[in-house]
Amino acid sequence: MSTTDQQASNSESLRRVVIDPVSRVEGHGKVTLLLDENNHVAQARLHIVEFRGFERFIRGRPYWELPVLVQRLCGICPVSHHLAAAKAIDQLVGVDQLTPSAEKLRKLLHFGQVLQSHALHFFYLASPDLLFGFSSDKSKRNILGLLADYPELSMQGIKLRKFGQEVIRIVTGKRIHGTGAIAGGMNKSLTPDEVNYLLNDIDDVIEWSKAAVKLAADIHLADVPFNNEFATIKSGFMGLTGSSGELELYHGGLRGIDRNGHPVFDHFDYRHYHQVIHEEVKPWTYMKFPFFESLGVDDGWYRVGPLARVNLCDLITTPAAEQARVAFKAQAGADAMGMVQSSLAFHWARMIEILHCAESIKALLHDADLQGKDLVVTGEKRLEGIGVIEAPRGTLFHHYEINEDDIVTKANLIVSTTSNNQAMNESVRQVAARYLDGQELTEGLLNYIEVAIRAYDPCLSCATHALGKMPLQVELRDVEGKLLQQLVKNSQGEVSG
Repeated sequence: MSTTDQQASNSESLRRVVIDPVSRVEGHGKVTLLLDENNHVAQARLHIVEFRGFERFIRGRPYWELPVLVQRLCGICPVSHHLAAAKAIDQLVGVDQLTPSAEKLRKLLHFGQVLQSHALHFFYLASPDLLFGFSSDKSKRNILGLLADYPELSMQGIKLRKFGQEVIRIVTGKRIHGTGAIAGGMNKSLTPDEVNYLLNDIDDVIEWSKAAVKLAADIHLADVPFNNEFATIKSGFMGLTGSSGELELYHGGLRGIDRNGHPVFDHFDYRHYHQVIHEEVKPWTYMKFPFFESLGVDDGWYRVGPLARVNLCDLITTPAAEQARVAFKAQAGADAMGMVQSSLAFHWARMIEILHCAESIKALLHDADLQGKDLVVTGEKRLEGIGVIEAPRGTLFHHYEINEDDIVTKANLIVSTTSNNQAMNESVRQVAARYLDGQELTEGLLNYIEVAIRAYDPCLSCATHALGKMPLQVELRDVEGKLLQQLVKNSQGEVSG
């Protein structure tokens, strides 16, 4: 049990502040803050209030349905689930190495997914806070506000996302919930016309990506002390790297470090992830708490995603993104071990990955293997398969077991947001303690807490293994439970007291 949890459990009278739901994230969650009589934060928790049960209801289905079924976990990152499941069922049919054409088509699809997801989060959801200010007029903190005040920038963001979606459509037939990966390979290659269609815009996409990196860097460097302090925690990191330590989004070995930057494991075979990662369950949320088994629950929690990947890798294989990585490490306040711990630096790292994806897509489009016809490999049947990929939000695990009749008997998913669960809770607590103590509640002040969560780009629907609209209601009560102040935000975003 953490110190704050112990303090909360030992106290009989605490003020309770609730943010329900957290806005501008995918899925539903709420935040509760418990304050003592001196207005100090005794406990801060991010609750995931949805339960979707994918791990249970995909049991009993034939394994070949999985890449299509699991896409329904999310409308934002369906490709990531599609590919992680495909990598798992490759193993079920005894395939460890795809044909060059199939592997490159999957990588192209994945680069399109990461590009469009990062563009969506940064330009549509996060940049309004970064450009207008955390407590600015709430009516402007959205994509329409950006279009009004930053029309050229906004259109570049929209076009970046559109291009990523077009890559997905070309490979799978649809922008959302298409089909491409099958057991042992892919179901089609690209035509010359499809390749040329994507090549028409790729140089512009690279230039827009470079501009996005510069924008994120400029925002961060404009107020380095604040951006390096806000919601910042000291954590370990985990992600995939290639055999030379390079940034790897599709396939690699697991690299993990502790909060002091010391190695925990390196290039570890992800098929044995259960030897190094355990999961804890807590009664107040549907989201699990993974941790490095060798370090234990209290010291073993870690972060994944763009910040982790850019921190952990030794290099990026595309030139402009590598130049941006070097600048990031030099300017973003890396510690003595070379790790950037600033939570807001997630945004800068996210844009470096956009640039890497754009450069990688261009290189692949000039590769004749994308038009190859050798797309499927077969092998000896196995009863267990584990697929791991770097989703936009971080390392994603799909683990399946089947019986002799090819029916799924067990499934375990560790999604990126789950791995960031403890870190998001710690960041919420840090922001609440720094900015909420002794202050009168305002919508802008509450947005500080949401900004901290938003930095991680959480996908709460994925993490609960349902979309809809819920109101936000915040109550501040004294130690006797008397209501002192209440704010209500309706589904249109209107706030009343």
